Amino acid sequence: MKQILIATDFSNCAGNAMEYALELGRVLNLEVCAIHAIGSMEGVNNNTYNAIYIEDYQNNKKQALIEWVNGFAARDQYKGIQVTTASEVGSVSGVITKYMEANPVEILVMGTMGSTGISGLFGSNVSAMVSKTHIPTLIIPMESKFTADPVISLATDFSSDLSAADVNALNELIAAFKSEKLDVLYVNEKPDVKYIETGEGILKKLINKTTLVFNYINDSNPTSGILKFIEENHTDILCVVKHHHNLVYRIFNRSTVNQVMNKAIKAILVLHE
Repeated sequence: MKQILIATDFSNCAGNAMEYALELGRVLNLEVCAIHAIGSMEGVNNNTYNAIYIEDYQNNKKQALIEWVNGFAARDQYKGIQVTTASEVGSVSGVITKYMEANPVEILVMGTMGSTGISGLFGSNVSAMVSKTHIPTLIIPMESKFTADPVISLATDFSSDLSAADVNALNELIAAFKSEKLDVLYVNEKPDVKYIETGEGILKKLINKTTLVFNYINDSNPTSGILKFIEENHTDILCVVKHHHNLVYRIFNRSTVNQVMNKAIKAILVLHE
C-alpha cells in the first residue's frame, strides 16, 4: 500500500506534522509511516565504555518511537488508518532516503519551526531532503493546521515540467479534497504572450482534476506579489516546483521572504521535474 512518510524527532513541531499526516492519510486512504533517525553517536556520551550499552539505547529509541506514534494512532479519529514505524541509525537524510528507495512512499511530510523558505531556514534536515528527494515533499510550519477543504495554489513561471509521479500526486490530492479550482500564479520578469499560452495549455493537460484559474503577478516585486495573493486568497497549500533555475524556486530561496512567509501560507508542497 502506498504510504505517507512522516519524519519525526519527537518535538512539538513533529507532533503537529504527524497530526497533519494522519489527517491526510485519512483523506487519501494511505498508510502512514513515522520514521526516526538515531544518530550514530547517540547514547555514547564520549565515553568508550558506554558503547557497550549502545544497542540497548537504540532499542529504547525505537520503542519510544512506537509509543510516540501510538499516542496519536489511538485517537478515535485515526483508528481506521494503518500506522507503522521505522527507525535506523544514521543521518536524517540518509535514513529517510534509504527507506524511500525500498518502500512505496507517495508523499514525504516534514515539520518545520520558524520562518519558511526552501533553503536553510527550514532547518538543515528539511533543506537536505528537499534537495535530495524526488518525491513530493509537504513542509508543515508549526502554525499550520489541517483543513478538509484547503485552498491550493501553484506558483510557476512555466519553465519546469512536472514529473509524471508528481502530476499524479497533485491530481490525487485535488481529487481527494474535491477542490473546485486550483489557483495558478504565473510569475515572470519578462512576460511573453505566446510563452504564457503554451504554458497554460500544458498545465491544463497535466492537471485535469479541477478547473485551473490563472492569475498573473504584475507586482514589480514578484515575491511581494505572491505573498499578497496567497494571503488575500487564504491559500492553505502553496505548490512550487523544485528546479534551481526556476524563478519561483529562486524567489523562495531569498532571505527576504523568510520573515513573513509563515504569516501568508500554511504549508508548502515541493514538486519535482
